[in-house]
Amino acid sequence: MNAVTAKAKRANAFLTVFLKEVKENLRDRRTLISAFLTGPLLAPMMFVMMINISLNRELDKAEQLLKVPVIGAEYAPNLVSALKAGGVLPQPAIANPELSVRKQEADVVLRIAEAYPKAWRKGEPVQVELIFDSSQRDTHTAVERVTKLVEGYARQQGAMRLVARGLSPGTAWPIGVAQRDQATAQSRAVLMFSMLPYFFVLTIFLGGMYLAIDLTAGERERQSLEPLFANPVPRWKILAGKLAAICTFSAASLLISLAAFGVVGRFIPTEKLGMEVNLGLHFATHVLLLMLPLIALLAALQSMVAAFAKSYREAQTYLSLLMFVPIVPSAILMMLPIKPQDWMYAVPLLGQHLGIMELLRGDGLHLYQLGLCLAGSLVTALLAVLVTAQLYRSERLAISA
Repeated sequence: MNAVTAKAKRANAFLTVFLKEVKENLRDRRTLISAFLTGPLLAPMMFVMMINISLNRELDKAEQLLKVPVIGAEYAPNLVSALKAGGVLPQPAIANPELSVRKQEADVVLRIAEAYPKAWRKGEPVQVELIFDSSQRDTHTAVERVTKLVEGYARQQGAMRLVARGLSPGTAWPIGVAQRDQATAQSRAVLMFSMLPYFFVLTIFLGGMYLAIDLTAGERERQSLEPLFANPVPRWKILAGKLAAICTFSAASLLISLAAFGVVGRFIPTEKLGMEVNLGLHFATHVLLLMLPLIALLAALQSMVAAFAKSYREAQTYLSLLMFVPIVPSAILMMLPIKPQDWMYAVPLLGQHLGIMELLRGDGLHLYQLGLCLAGSLVTALLAVLVTAQLYRSERLAISA
């Protein structure tokens, strides 16, 4: 009878370890804040807040009157009138426009040369100067608006000169370019949400990080890992219980994040830019499916790295460095616009990034792409679990510094 009882206890070891770790860490305020607040809730709110601030600022600049100091306005009154009609409010000339622009006292300064009237009367080409500082992000909209107005005025006057000489305005433009943009309102949103995959990966990472530290380096520092290993239970069952607890917290963190993005995503004024984004149930379900093997992979990697640390603080340092690894695919695709290949979906992190981008574009994932993504990440996760299990067999793991 005792043998049967002992066998049953060993069979339930996985569940016992899992429930123990979950219950204990539900009482840990630091773990709860990291898993259910910092990553899944604050990140979506900050993301949407930054986008809203940036969009509203640019839209306001595009719609409101633009104050532009004009040097030599008396030489080109018709040009100045055209600028006024386009929403530019000419300001008095300034003595040192270059210095004023560098000090951000003005976004852009228009300078009209004294020789402008003479050259204009002769029908010769004339030139005006736009003085700005391209290193200032706020100047882009202002420079673009003034440039378009000046170029529009130039084309209009050029056409009138041709008509006055009995020529068709089309003579100056023998070839016209007709642009046929194939981007949809949903696919254009990818430009704005290119960092969204990294937010999801970071949420998973933060959701399980403190739990992974506590269950390995933390117990090692508290000298509670050695008594646990002393039980007649296979080490792999102990590891499986701990990994299951980490995956549970990570998955819960991801679910909260997906729900948060589904809610706050409705407050992004994408329609003002001719964009459309859908972060609803369909998107969330597919992202969760893509991320499931990644949850196991990150849990195994966190446990593996934490196993090399002898204290909680040391493990926290190691995992903080590991946190930069998930940003690599997003950074590569942002700097190098690589055309996705099928084999890329089998690469962990990269496959998830490409899959989420396809979902945002509204194109959907092909079944074989989804299969490659899941298979590649699952195989890598299995390898990481096997390596971590090998570390758990070492007796040195239970010995603290």
